[in-house]
Amino acid sequence: MATNTAAGGTNLLKLWPWVVVPLVAIVLPFLFDSGHAINLLSHMGVAIIFALSYNMLLGNTGLLSFGHAVYYGLGAYVAMHLLRSINDAGGEGLPIELLPVVGAGAGLFFGIIFGTFSVRRAGVVFAMITLGLGALVHSSSLMFTDFFGGEAGLFGYRDEAPSLFGVDYAPSRNVYFLVVAWTLIAAILIYLLRKTPLGWMANAVRDNPERAQFVGYNPTIVRFIQFALSAMFAGLAGGLFVITDEIVNDEAVNALTSGAVLLGTYIGGIGYFVGPIVGGTLVTFLESSLSAYTEAWVLYFGLMFIAIVMFAPMGLVGIVHTQYVYWKAGGWIGKTGSRLYILLTGLVGIFGLICAIELAYHYFRSWDPSAPFVLMGVTVDATSALPWLVSFGIAIIGFGLMLFHGNPMLKRKLGAKSDGGKA
Repeated sequence: MATNTAAGGTNLLKLWPWVVVPLVAIVLPFLFDSGHAINLLSHMGVAIIFALSYNMLLGNTGLLSFGHAVYYGLGAYVAMHLLRSINDAGGEGLPIELLPVVGAGAGLFFGIIFGTFSVRRAGVVFAMITLGLGALVHSSSLMFTDFFGGEAGLFGYRDEAPSLFGVDYAPSRNVYFLVVAWTLIAAILIYLLRKTPLGWMANAVRDNPERAQFVGYNPTIVRFIQFALSAMFAGLAGGLFVITDEIVNDEAVNALTSGAVLLGTYIGGIGYFVGPIVGGTLVTFLESSLSAYTEAWVLYFGLMFIAIVMFAPMGLVGIVHTQYVYWKAGGWIGKTGSRLYILLTGLVGIFGLICAIELAYHYFRSWDPSAPFVLMGVTVDATSALPWLVSFGIAIIGFGLMLFHGNPMLKRKLGAKSDGGKA
């Protein structure tokens, strides 16, 4: 009886994120008065669903796609056409709350069509097929203007559609709560799918397709089902985007959108369910905030992605989880100072690198490089050698101390502990 009670308590503890996170999400919009901030929160919810759907391919099945925006965008276009028809009918038709279901259906439909031939091979072949499909659909969005609306795109009005609960969705806060509801539903469904035999076999196909086939499972069929379901959730995110922005254009199906979801999912951590949630939220926030402060925000994304791939392939959540396990096992005892030293020197190096990048952008892209330029609160002249020397000097000192002093120091302590254990 005591064992059962303990097991039940453990299971309840595992449910706390599903309670705490929604409560935090409900409180968040009341902390901001700005409509822009609330819209940003809504976009984060859409990005989370989109990233979770992509992780069903890359993280769970091992399928690297360069065209996942196809299903996100086509789901958005189909949902927009339905919204426009509702507007034309004077507000009669499908309730606005169910519009994401239409996007999900469209994503599933196109996922089944394109999945019939794209999942026959994995690896590079699959990646190239998805890249070609992405280019095909994006070019079609500029050619077939009756359906896609060309570069201008299509517009619709959410407040002219009926509501199941009589809610007025003109205020952005009400839209946000709808996004939270659909994000929670999608996250629960994707999480439960991971726990099904299909989810386990997807992992088996990812790790060893030959062994999966040997035990009686067809890798192609497993990939196809995962691909179609992933496209369905991507379409759901697209339908939700139509409600938040009331517009959809060719950007919804272009390569940048596919790259953004890949970037967010990988940065967050493809080996963890929480990884795409963290990555989608972070990329959306940085994309909105960094673009307002610097022209080099795309470059920073690229550098962040390269750093994650090279030094932390399990993503940010993987770093936190690894360190947590290590700390719980007592691995941090006597090495906290070394780890903080590495962290601080790394931050110093990053600060110097950012200064150098901003100088370079101003120097090479400005009409007048000698014009005063505010860098980290200090007015500098980009044509002078001093700010360049200071920026590169800080970067070299920071990264140098981290790589050539911090890492050896940590390794010595790890080695000392190992030797002590053997003794």
